[in-house]
Amino acid sequence: MNVIKAENLSKLYYLGGAKHNSLRDAIMSFVKNPRRDKKNELWALRDVSFEVKDGETLGIIGRNGAGKSTLLKILSRITKPTSGAAEIRGRVGSLLEVGTGFHQELSGRENIFLNGAILGMKRTEIESKFDEIVAFSEIEKFIDTPVKHYSSGMYMRLAFSVAAHLEPEILIVDEVLAVGDVAFQKKCLNKMREVGKVGRTVLFVSHDMQAVSRLCSRAIWVRDGCVIKDGETSAIINEYLHEQSHTGAEKSWEDAAKAPGNEFTRLRRVRVCTANGKTTSAPDIRQPIGIEMTYEVLREGKVLTPNFHFYNEQGVCIFISHDWSDEWRTRPRPVGEYISTCWIPPNFLAEGNVFVKVAVSTYLPIEVHFVESDAVSFNVIDSFEGDAARGDYGGVLPGVVRPILDWETKFAASTLKKPR
Repeated sequence: MNVIKAENLSKLYYLGGAKHNSLRDAIMSFVKNPRRDKKNELWALRDVSFEVKDGETLGIIGRNGAGKSTLLKILSRITKPTSGAAEIRGRVGSLLEVGTGFHQELSGRENIFLNGAILGMKRTEIESKFDEIVAFSEIEKFIDTPVKHYSSGMYMRLAFSVAAHLEPEILIVDEVLAVGDVAFQKKCLNKMREVGKVGRTVLFVSHDMQAVSRLCSRAIWVRDGCVIKDGETSAIINEYLHEQSHTGAEKSWEDAAKAPGNEFTRLRRVRVCTANGKTTSAPDIRQPIGIEMTYEVLREGKVLTPNFHFYNEQGVCIFISHDWSDEWRTRPRPVGEYISTCWIPPNFLAEGNVFVKVAVSTYLPIEVHFVESDAVSFNVIDSFEGDAARGDYGGVLPGVVRPILDWETKFAASTLKKPR
């Protein structure tokens, strides 16, 4: 059953405009120019349509200004669309801008009951959740203080706790989680995961693609107020990331004259692949990842060594790998086409976007025949399923690699002496 159905949602804003000091000035301005200047129109949303099923966790991604927050405000009934309609079934709990839904003069305790009443909950229902909300927010000392005295972090803690614990059928969360500290962000992500597991519907907007990939089974990509893509999360995220970085999971050169290289060798194709040979932009962290280079040897006489350089999103070199196989380590390759593949073992790379630089070199003496920076990229997906290094932990795991290492635990008998 669909709990959200959006049909041709559009939202128009007018930018700028003359300032009026009186009602008379405003009326005269309208009489003289009843139509607004088209140049000042901004369509924050335009003909957005989609459906969300009961119990689905949907991620909404896109650049700043794409229209994501406007869409959530319409679904939360904070603002009305210029045209189109959204049908929503069930109670909606929203965490959008810091401060939305709270009364500044009321205390934290009073705002909890106010929000519960708005959701249609009985006082006894709110009371049964009160202690849990306060404990999760970690602001027990300030619960009877007016929220106007709260810091933005305290505000966000209480707002998220209220939105997540008052059991709405639909939970809508914007990028506002970025206001909190890292520890509380992890706590919130785990809570949203729990909410999704019990069958409630979650709409999650974030620029943290890893959080979206872990929490959401489906994603919508919004650009310039329109839905560009709608589908399986990993595929949508990777199309989005590759557009931002201008790279993809495969790159080829049809015209050999324009391909990187020299008179000895030229690069023809690079791609990211799975163990069964399928090109992939979103490999699973639990499966081997292949980086395949196709190149031509045009002239004999050089010992050619293919090599790959792997970088993360911060530009940090994760590692470099050379083809040191005995077959071609010391002798030149005959003229012809070659395909060299480097295999990265399962549970080795950390999650995130990885960029690959490819090259073919001769080392005695040193000579680089070609090098192509950011030839391909891929996004390692570390889900909660299976036997990945993440286990059941939903927060941020730092590091450029994420191996599963062997552990050994022995039970040591107690050496404490019994009391006399």
